[in-house]
Amino acid sequence: MFIALLVIGTAAGFIATRLMGMTTDLPTTIGIGILGAVAGGLLLRVLFAVTGLAAAIVSAVLGAMALIWLWRIYGPGRH
Repeated sequence: MFIALLVIGTAAGFIATRLMGMTTDLPTTIGIGILGAVAGGLLLRVLFAVTGLAAAIVSAVLGAMALIWLWRIYGPGRH
């Protein structure tokens, strides 16, 4: 696991520093990659949680609207 973290951190740090126009030494590149992976992972978890919550609200509203529609068509006094 540690070796995979080093390889991924090195690759991510290298790509990020080149995209941002930076030239850094190897330890800094690895550190940037590892810290970036942690920060990106936390950000994605927050985004998925918010998106999941929004999807739950939208589906609940759509479900309630469907029930209201059915109630209006088939409810008491509509025969």
